[in-house]
Amino acid sequence: MGPDQHAQLDDFSRVLPLPYRVAVILVAGFWGWGLNLQYLSKTGVDVPALIRYPPRQTSHQRSHHASVYHFATLLTVPLVLSILLFWAVTHGSAEQVEHHDYIPQSYLFIFFFILFLPFPRLARAGRQRFFVTLKRISIGGLAVAQDGKFGDILLADALTSYAKVFGDLFVSFCMFFRDGVSSTEKPDRNCGNDWIFPLIVATPSLIRLRQCLIEYMRVQRAGPRKENWGGQHLANALKYFTAFPVIFLAAEMRNYNPLTNYFGISEVALSRLLFLSALINSSYSFYWDVTKDWDLTLFTPACSDPDHPYGLRRHLYFSSPRYYYGAISIDLVIRFIWLFPILSCFKWLKYHESGIFLAMSLEVARRWMWIFFRVETEWVRNNRGPAPDDILLGEFRGKLDAD
Repeated sequence: MGPDQHAQLDDFSRVLPLPYRVAVILVAGFWGWGLNLQYLSKTGVDVPALIRYPPRQTSHQRSHHASVYHFATLLTVPLVLSILLFWAVTHGSAEQVEHHDYIPQSYLFIFFFILFLPFPRLARAGRQRFFVTLKRISIGGLAVAQDGKFGDILLADALTSYAKVFGDLFVSFCMFFRDGVSSTEKPDRNCGNDWIFPLIVATPSLIRLRQCLIEYMRVQRAGPRKENWGGQHLANALKYFTAFPVIFLAAEMRNYNPLTNYFGISEVALSRLLFLSALINSSYSFYWDVTKDWDLTLFTPACSDPDHPYGLRRHLYFSSPRYYYGAISIDLVIRFIWLFPILSCFKWLKYHESGIFLAMSLEVARRWMWIFFRVETEWVRNNRGPAPDDILLGEFRGKLDAD
């Protein structure tokens, strides 16, 4: 490595190189799922029942969220030890960081070893269920309702938020096994081939698109009714389809060369197409999150119905409407975070590895927030009737009337 190449390694990458960034987000996902299970259980939402996961047989067994936390701890401890060892060995030196790439890379091997370990005391039943579900959805498959369709949808949607993480996971291994290249260098997201990274990023959206089409075909085979002919499933499939132009136009922009551009489009025109595609995808996705996934009325004529707080719905399982308004606001900001680099003070989000890592982390955090409200919505759909906070909503409306 020459001095100019060392200079490309910023301070953030010296502290947390690419393999660790991928590992941190992967491990955080298990902690996020544990939080989902724990908090939803406290609110009276039976997540295992919704995803058709067997309940605990005795009080001596760990709760579902405790099992997830136990497994997440087993993944976290070696990660923390690996990072501390890496810092002690490299001392922030760019040359040492690149030379000792085997330390962070080895943790990724440990991560998958623990994940696939067949020991019965390491949440074996949960991991087996995870692998069975992952195998089914990996080609866009979808179980029927009684076999855990909702769980398939949750996992497939979670994968869409991890799409860029999976892309960087591939890049990390690709760089590690390439001669003369270190996986702790500045990431080469064209490693292997210009189109492998975007294809990996596009795969989770392709999985969800196929699931939507499967649901549409099931409705058609069951004999479509006038009020339900499956159009919502086609509209949902279209939402995932809008991700593909964004992914491949972004790849074309990253690799833009006027001498090899097959479409005869200038860089300016390409950037405008990318902006328009991203705007359509983010707007459509935000609308779908609020209106279809969470059943909120913010974008419907019923938004001001006096029967519920403005823009929400009658049955709310969480304790305060403020949670729902907060979730809408957070979802909006993170869905459109790609717009921030337009402002000069946020350009680092796009051009620095710290900014890319922050954007990916926020998207994963948004997904776990989304799961809270998506599961709550499914619970309300399956248990129509007075929700625990109907009294609170009555008080909320009373305060509005008093004001």
